[in-house]
Amino acid sequence: MIDKRTLIRIARSKEGAINIDPTSKMQGRAAYLCFSTVCLQKAKKSKGLERSFKASIPPEIYVQLAEHLEVFLQ
Repeated sequence: MIDKRTLIRIARSKEGAINIDPTSKMQGRAAYLCFSTVCLQKAKKSKGLERSFKASIPPEIYVQLAEHLEVFLQ
């Protein structure tokens, strides 16, 4: 088990908007990813986020996640 505070939270609102939630306070369904490019690649390849949200994930979200990881890992 990994502590939630060490993960990236991605939230889907009731309207269907999918956003990165750095504050962990957005309402809606959430999924978590570790701060690793390997985790991001696995989630994209296996469509893990799509299964979690039961909706398609726009490519822009994966780009935003990659940028967020780059900033964090520097």
